[in-house]
Amino acid sequence: MERKVVITADGSSTIHLPEWDEQYHSKHGAIQEAYHVFIKHGLNHFCSERHSKLVSGLLQNISILEIGFGTGLNAFITLLEAEKLGVGINYVGIEGYPVLSDEISQLNYPAQLKAGAKELLFKMMHEVSWEEKHAVSNNFSLTKQNRFFSEIIDKNLYNLIYFDAFGARVQPELWTETIFEKMYDALKENGVLVTYAAKGSVRRAMQAVGFKVEKLPGPPGKREMLRASKKV
Repeated sequence: MERKVVITADGSSTIHLPEWDEQYHSKHGAIQEAYHVFIKHGLNHFCSERHSKLVSGLLQNISILEIGFGTGLNAFITLLEAEKLGVGINYVGIEGYPVLSDEISQLNYPAQLKAGAKELLFKMMHEVSWEEKHAVSNNFSLTKQNRFFSEIIDKNLYNLIYFDAFGARVQPELWTETIFEKMYDALKENGVLVTYAAKGSVRRAMQAVGFKVEKLPGPPGKREMLRASKKV
């Protein structure tokens, strides 16, 4: 399928799929969406609620599963935020169709985030081998897994899930009870899943497998988003 790197409304890049009229991130702002959905209502919320803070100089480790590693934007922003928060992150990104090196070279995230000093780390995220754990920085490890979401069989491994799959309009099979049951099983007790989506069918699928679901204000261009918690 054809993929084109385009610029979104906040100046940050994303990848557009003309055949589906779909993109990897919001056309209203890739970076804005990532911060709002996955950092503000995901990582920051989890740290605040679970008190995962720097204690006596020791890093508190948080395990994150990303559904749709894609351009690496969510992972890169999480690395930057982990340093500010003083937490350790064990990050696992699932991707069925990895982004190509010539596409990666066109992504402008380090510059747009004013993190040019970390550009080599962004490149490293994409260059490291798949299926192996890599220490990208002192407090951020990355494991990329080249597989489909339906193949996930993890149990009680993650504190937080970034659910960033393509929308239900183009891939409805990724937003079903079957998939969300896998997500529920993969989370630890009191784990949290965040997604940009807010469709009623998605919320009901989450609730059907046991999640407690909240509607939250969405990022620019979207009225609402969802956050789901595993309460055991």
